[in-house]
Amino acid sequence: MTSDFFTYQAQTSPHPLALEISYAKGSYVYDTSGKKYLDFIAGVSANSLGHQHPKVITAIKNQLEKYTHVMVYGEFVQQPQVQLCKALANTLPNNLNSIYLTNSGTEATEGALKLAKRFTGRTQIIAAKNGYHGNTQGAMSVCGSEEQNSAFRPLIPDIKFIEFNNFVDLEKITSKTAAVILETIQGGAGFIEPKNEYLTKVQQKCNEVGALLILDEIQTGIGRTGTFWGFENYKVIPDIVITGKGLGGGMPIGAFIAAKKMMNCLQEHPKLGHITTFGGHPVIAAAGLATVQEITNTNLIVETLRKEKLIRKKLQHPKIKEIRGKGLMLAVMVDSAEIASKIILQSLEKGLLLFWLLFEGKAVRITPPLTISDDEIKEGCTILIDILNRLD
Repeated sequence: MTSDFFTYQAQTSPHPLALEISYAKGSYVYDTSGKKYLDFIAGVSANSLGHQHPKVITAIKNQLEKYTHVMVYGEFVQQPQVQLCKALANTLPNNLNSIYLTNSGTEATEGALKLAKRFTGRTQIIAAKNGYHGNTQGAMSVCGSEEQNSAFRPLIPDIKFIEFNNFVDLEKITSKTAAVILETIQGGAGFIEPKNEYLTKVQQKCNEVGALLILDEIQTGIGRTGTFWGFENYKVIPDIVITGKGLGGGMPIGAFIAAKKMMNCLQEHPKLGHITTFGGHPVIAAAGLATVQEITNTNLIVETLRKEKLIRKKLQHPKIKEIRGKGLMLAVMVDSAEIASKIILQSLEKGLLLFWLLFEGKAVRITPPLTISDDEIKEGCTILIDILNRLD
């Protein structure tokens, strides 16, 4: 199977981990040799409830028995879509009451950018250096990494970049700006939190000039940072929210969310201003609804902050310079990219799944399922500390 993987399947890098998967359950992934791996990355923040969560699986099976795809998005009334949108609206401030379901976080970014330009009548978008919002051409245009972007230019024009947490750069937001798009916590850049009410200041500047604030909650949302939405931690309410990853409980989904008045502008001039065939697929929407209900009806969100404290307590070592992030979105920072890679690869050998961040080579990702137990946290941290002790 591995040979066919390299022969027939397009690769995203020269050296994929190429772990041959047999099955996954709870906080563990199993390869075809029977070896188990404690999952500290959760499909890069996507498996909020771990693997094969019974309520998600039941929701999928129940919907499969009723119908799968029946019509392009937005034409037929489909219960899973409506219920998921209502459940999401109930977690949000009143101004964020209209949800457009997509197939992925990247597609949600595309929709949010179109919405901002259409609603404001402006073209300029301001994004953050080393931000990441997806990999299609529109989303890549607001990705502030020239190393990633240069091979694919020209991208969307009229994009300007600011430095995250730099207050002087806010002067670049003007009456020409349609929207500022930021990750609530910068992910690929190294799990960098906003400081000194930065997001509030961005919002104030947007309000002054009539620009919209788009917050990318693809990683920070759905309970991962100790509140249902990451922006709740920073006392700010955006005009548009983007979500994805953890919303589907392991299934592919995304959404962009705004006020009904704003979202309505995609209906006319032109009609069908934003359309998708499979967005809000009923089976996926059923999985998303089960995920949202499980997270909101249990103590998982509160437990996220307690589990963060446990991880920080267990991961104390001279080679760890700091642990960035919030809740179960954490990055262990070490002295070099070489050390980070050694930790990740040696952890794989020891049965622990860790991963890299896109733009910060000195970081080791820790984003386990929200359902991970204390014993599993201790098990993974013990493996990591043992590897650090053995490093040259």
